[in-house]
Amino acid sequence: MESTADVRVLVLTGSGGATFCSGASLTQIESGEMTGLVFEQLADALASVRVPSICALNGSVFGGGVELALCCDFRIGVEGSRMAVPAARLGICYPLGGIRRYVAALGQGVASRLLLAAEELDDREMLATGFLHRLVPLGELEAATRDLAGRLASHAPLAVQAMKRLVRDVATGAVDEAAAGELIEGCARSEDFREGVRARREGRPPTFRGA
Repeated sequence: MESTADVRVLVLTGSGGATFCSGASLTQIESGEMTGLVFEQLADALASVRVPSICALNGSVFGGGVELALCCDFRIGVEGSRMAVPAARLGICYPLGGIRRYVAALGQGVASRLLLAAEELDDREMLATGFLHRLVPLGELEAATRDLAGRLASHAPLAVQAMKRLVRDVATGAVDEAAAGELIEGCARSEDFREGVRARREGRPPTFRGA
């Protein structure tokens, strides 16, 4: 996907049932199939995808599934869902990268509630804490996801991808100001910028090509 310029949005969702993701199983953890390092590499790869990402949580989410959702730029959940991270109850300490992601996305207080106290949050708390950006009935999840994906895909891809990277870097405190300047200037010099201005003046939808 990273090498396919035509891809403008990534959607991550579950395969069905009442749970979006339960994270790794105890068998996977005990066997060493899923280690902190393996999961951290997976999460980092998802978080660094160049295009904006939407997590369509079709049910409740637990454990590592919570962090996978946090790796996405947008999260849409369904009414009646719940979430919890039972790591502390199992004697597991999350890797530093994961803890950084929780704190950056949700703040220290909510991160502590989830990781230290292993609290279970209901759908309204998931929305109130900022974990979810939108909460909809299950039957409206696909339409809400398509609406957001269509809006993201209609915008200038160079600008969207540049701002995605900068938002992530600012949130994690890892801003390279020289690299940020290059991204910003690249958008200003792009054909997409010129097309956006022309379309606005002509009163028509722009046709962005990512160049």
